[in-house]
Amino acid sequence: MRGWLRGAVGGLPPVYWYLWAGLLINRVGGFAVLYLSLYLTAERGAGAALAGLIVGTYGIGGVVGTLLGGVLTDRWGRRPALLASHLACTAVLVALALSSPLPVIAGLCLLLGLTQAMPGPAFVAAITDVVPAGHRLRAFNLQFWAFNLGTAGASLLAGVLARWSYPGLFLIDAASTLITALVIAWKVPETLGSTVRSGSSVGGLRTVLADRIFLAFVGLTVLQALLTSQTNTIVPLAMHDDGLGPGDYGLVTALGGALIVLGQLFVPAVIDRRRKDRVLALSMVVMAGGFAVLTVAGSLPVYLLAAAIWTVGGMLAAPPNAAINSELAPALLRGRYQAVFYLSFPLASFVAPALGGAGLEYFGSAHWMIVAAVGAVGAGLHLAAGPARDRRASAATPHATVS
Repeated sequence: MRGWLRGAVGGLPPVYWYLWAGLLINRVGGFAVLYLSLYLTAERGAGAALAGLIVGTYGIGGVVGTLLGGVLTDRWGRRPALLASHLACTAVLVALALSSPLPVIAGLCLLLGLTQAMPGPAFVAAITDVVPAGHRLRAFNLQFWAFNLGTAGASLLAGVLARWSYPGLFLIDAASTLITALVIAWKVPETLGSTVRSGSSVGGLRTVLADRIFLAFVGLTVLQALLTSQTNTIVPLAMHDDGLGPGDYGLVTALGGALIVLGQLFVPAVIDRRRKDRVLALSMVVMAGGFAVLTVAGSLPVYLLAAAIWTVGGMLAAPPNAAINSELAPALLRGRYQAVFYLSFPLASFVAPALGGAGLEYFGSAHWMIVAAVGAVGAGLHLAAGPARDRRASAATPHATVS
C-alpha cells in the first residue's frame, strides 16, 4: 500500500500541492451555482423560463472568462491571473448574496461565470510549469480526482445548507474562494520562469488557431465531450421514457461520482508508460461500449451498468488529455492553448442536447448506436493523430520553471 501511494502521489513539487489544495477548497465551496435556479424561483420569484435565461448568462460568462483567463495567464503570469480571478469572484459572490433585483442578479450571474472560468487556464499552466514532464500524467490525474472529489463534497453540503439560507450559500462560496486566493498568495510563487517571461507571446490566439496538430486534438476532445455530455442531457430523457424517475437518475450520477472518487488514484498505474493515443483510443471504445448498452436499457440495473462502463472510459481519458495539452502548448502560450482546449466542453454542452434530443426522438434506442459509432470513429482518429502529436512533443524544448 505504501509503495502504491508513493507511485500515485509521490515525487510532485510542493507548489503543485498548494495549487491542488486551492483547487480542492474552491470546488468543495463552489456549490452556489448548483442551486442558482432554485434560488431564483424560490427566493426571487422568477418563473422557470426567466430563471433558465438568467442561469444561461452564467454559461456565456464562462466562455468569455475562459478566453480572458487564458490571455491574462500568458500576459500577467499565472499567479496574478489566479489572484485577480479569485478575488473578483469573491466580490461577485458577496454581491449576489446581497442583491435582490433580477436584472442585477442576471448581470452578476454573467460575472460569476466569467470569474469562475478565468482560473482554469492559469491552474493548468502553473501545474505544467512546475511539474516535470515525466510526472505530469499523475499530476493531472490527481487534479481530475480533486475536482470530482470537491464537486461531490459541494453537492452534499449544498443540499444541507440550502435549507438554511440561499444567500448563505453565496457567502460560504465566497469564503472558500477567498481562502483559495490566500493559499495562492501565501504559498504559490510565479511559476512562469523569468527567462521565459522575458520573451513575448507573439501571435497570441492567432498562433493557437493556426496550430493544426493542436486543433485536431481539440476536435477529438470535442467528440469525447459530446459523448460525456449525453450523460447529463439525453440519458435523463431516455430514463424518463423508460418510466424511471429523478431518483433513479440520481443513483446513476452518484455511481459515476463514486467510481471516480474511489478509483481515479489507480488509473496512473494502469496507463503509465503506455502511448497516450492508445489510451485515449481505448477510452473512447470503452465509453462507446457503455452507450451501446443503452440500446437494450429499460431498467435501472442496465443504466447503472452502462454508467459504470462509460465512467471508466472517462477516467482513462482525463490524465492523457491534460498531458497532451501541456506537451503541445509553448510555455509563453500555455494559458491561451488551455483556454481553447477548455472551449471544447461548452461547445459540446450546446451541440449534444441539440442533436441528441432529435436523435432520441427520431431514432429511439438506435440513437445510442450512433453515439457509440461516434466513439469508435474518435478512437480510430486518435490512433491516426497520435504519431504527429508524439513527434511534436519530442521536439519540444524544456523551459525554466519557478522564478
